[in-house]
Amino acid sequence: MSLRAFAIWLSLALTLSMAAPVGAQDPPPNPRVLVETTKGDFEIELFRNERDVIATVVNFLGYVRAGYYDGTVFHRTMRDLLIQGGGFTVGENDQIVPKTEGLRGQIVNQATRNLQNRRGTVAMARGNAPDSARQQFFINLDDNSSFDFRTPTPAGIGYAVFGRVTDGMNVVRDIGRVRTGSQAPDIPNEPVVITSITLVQAGP
Repeated sequence: MSLRAFAIWLSLALTLSMAAPVGAQDPPPNPRVLVETTKGDFEIELFRNERDVIATVVNFLGYVRAGYYDGTVFHRTMRDLLIQGGGFTVGENDQIVPKTEGLRGQIVNQATRNLQNRRGTVAMARGNAPDSARQQFFINLDDNSSFDFRTPTPAGIGYAVFGRVTDGMNVVRDIGRVRTGSQAPDIPNEPVVITSITLVQAGP
C-alpha cells in the first residue's frame, strides 16, 4: 500500500470510529416548569425520561396545564426539612382552605430506589395510605432518607420523587424559613402564594 493510500485509509477509519451508530441519538430533554410565587420564582425539571415515574410526571403536568396550581399556597413550611404546597388556597381572614375544584383521583405510588429524597428534589405528598397522592407536592430542603423507598409495603414504600429544582433553590430555602405558627405550627403566618406554574420546556 502506498503512503498516500495508507493516509486515505487511516482518515476513513478514524472518521468511521468517531461516527455515532446508525439511528443513535440523544434522548429528548426532560420537561421543565417555572414556579412563580409571591416570594420569588424557581424552576423544576421533571423526570419524564425515568420510566418508573412517568405516570407521576404526567399527573403533575395535567394539573399544570389545567392551571390548577395557580393561586394555591405553600401551606406547610418546615425549616431545613421541606416545603409543601399545591392543595390549599387562602380563604376568609387569611385562613387556608382545601382547593377541590379540578381535583382528580388518587394515583399509584411510584416511589423507587433509583430516585431518592435528596436536597432539592420534588416528591408527591400523600396521606397515610401508599396510593393516596393526588396533586400536592413537596420540595426537600435536606437529604431526607427517611422518606425514601425501602420496601413495597405501606410502612416502607416512602414518597415518590419525580423532579428536582434546577434554578432558584435560594427562593425555595427562603420559603422554608418564613415565620409560622399563627394558624398551626407549620403554616406560614403570611401566605406564600403560587401565582402560576407554567411549562417552559415541553420535553418528550
